[in-house]
Amino acid sequence: MTKFRAKLTFIMIVLIGSSMLIAGIFMAKVLEDSHVKSLEDNMERELHVLVATGDWSRIGSETELMSYFSEQAKRIKAATNERLTYVRADGKVIGDSDQNPEQMDNHLSRPEIAAAASNGVGYVTRYSDTLKENMLYAAIPVKNEAKVTTGFLRISMSLEQVDKSIRSLWYFLIVGLIILFVIAGLVSYRIAKGITHPIEKMTKVAQQITNMNYESRVPAYSNDEVGQLGLAINRMSESLQQQMTRIRENERRLQGVMENMLSGIMMIDREERIMLLNPSAEYILGFSSQELLGKRYNEAKQQFEFTKLIQECIETRESIRDEMIFYYPAERILDIHLSPIAHEDEEWSGVLIVIHDITAVRRLERMRSEFVANVSHELKTPIAAVKGFAETLLAGALNDKETAVSFLQIIFDESERLNRLIGDILELSKIESKRIPMNFSPIYLPEFLERSLHVLRKEAEKKHIELSLHIDEDMYIEADEDRLRQIIINLLSNGIAYTQDGGKVKVRVEPLDPNSDGDYERLRLIVSDTGMGIPKKDLPRIFERFYRVDKARSRSSGGTGLGLSIVKHLVELHKGTIRVDSEVGIGTKFTIELPVIH
Repeated sequence: MTKFRAKLTFIMIVLIGSSMLIAGIFMAKVLEDSHVKSLEDNMERELHVLVATGDWSRIGSETELMSYFSEQAKRIKAATNERLTYVRADGKVIGDSDQNPEQMDNHLSRPEIAAAASNGVGYVTRYSDTLKENMLYAAIPVKNEAKVTTGFLRISMSLEQVDKSIRSLWYFLIVGLIILFVIAGLVSYRIAKGITHPIEKMTKVAQQITNMNYESRVPAYSNDEVGQLGLAINRMSESLQQQMTRIRENERRLQGVMENMLSGIMMIDREERIMLLNPSAEYILGFSSQELLGKRYNEAKQQFEFTKLIQECIETRESIRDEMIFYYPAERILDIHLSPIAHEDEEWSGVLIVIHDITAVRRLERMRSEFVANVSHELKTPIAAVKGFAETLLAGALNDKETAVSFLQIIFDESERLNRLIGDILELSKIESKRIPMNFSPIYLPEFLERSLHVLRKEAEKKHIELSLHIDEDMYIEADEDRLRQIIINLLSNGIAYTQDGGKVKVRVEPLDPNSDGDYERLRLIVSDTGMGIPKKDLPRIFERFYRVDKARSRSSGGTGLGLSIVKHLVELHKGTIRVDSEVGIGTKFTIELPVIH
């Protein structure tokens, strides 16, 4: 914009200077012509006066005439300071105020003489070789009484004064032009600045808008075209700001949706390159966006079946849905939906791929199926026993009282087992669906655990198993008392059931990460035994429903196979964690970590 201002200033100075220069030249020329014309008129009058007052028809010898006219010319020059020359009709000079007539050539061919002969008066301006300066010549014919031209009277004067006047004029003109140039430069700069300053502001605002600074505005100017342009830029900036605000808000929403979607999103453009990948897709596919973005889909080291599915969608331009097992980075079952993307003009522009990880769904379906099978199997055994012994009694065993009582006892035991099994199933169903209310309250742990151990102490004494409790005084926890007791009793019952006679079952409670004041936010509850232990291959499935390490012993002890699954869900309802460590023949240790306050 500075260049434009300088250019505009220069153009204005040149225009003004050229105009003044042309005007000065014109004025100087007019003044010079006017001055010369005035001199010519004066010289013509002087010549007529000289002709009228002088004796120019004198007769005598040529020498006498030259002497006479030369004296007259010198006398007149002394009075007028002008050179006077008398030329005879044949062009012979017979008198001159400055030169010897005898040495002067014929003047008949001189322009002023020729003009005087033909027009009555002649004017010429030329350089005088004799006087070495510019001279103005004027001549008129001299006639006798018969109106016959007897000669020519010529007067001349130096143009040095005229030249001096013209030089003075040019001097003042040049000085005036310089001053005018300076003034014109300052005025032009001010005018150019006044014109370009608003444009500079608008240019800066436009550049800021280009740099996405849509809050920039043009200051208010006059209501002319420049002002209207500023208002238009302000309205454009405001409109762009509103549009960019909406676009950014939509981008934030879309980005929030993309980043928090559990489903993976992948987009492939018309050049078959991966252009979009959300975090879920990165997690599912096992590659970061830096590794995949910009690459062709068939160069992205993806599973062959997945690549083939993308290729099929690109070739057919139709939606495809398929279920596929991925083995990297972990084994997953994926539901993949591919849809071709087209613009409003129905031009194909790529493929949108939505990936759902349905591993958990399929696992739940499998667990549900296994659960139904396990429930059917668990129910079938007591029902078959009840039915079999009932049929035996109906067939005549009622007549044998001792046999009948034995069979009825078996039927009762099996019905009790069936009742416990159904009760545990219903309890587990409620816990999993979180339909049981949790009533949290402060619990004094030493007293609470002591009561829980007391419930099972007689059962432990039957097997000569030692029950022990290790806990510091003044330990509290906020929990659901009934559910916490259910956890402890389940773990103690398992410990007693799977520990040989004379073994030990211990309960130990310890705080986790106490601070300098002795306060703690979590505690660890450990139930350990010296029983038969659990093989390592069974440890990952120990909390599954109906899973038994020793099925025959579990059933003989009256277990339903749901106790540890119930324990795990109850611990999770208390925002805690449970893990198991075990060695075959040495014993098992269940470790529960619970927050002190909920």
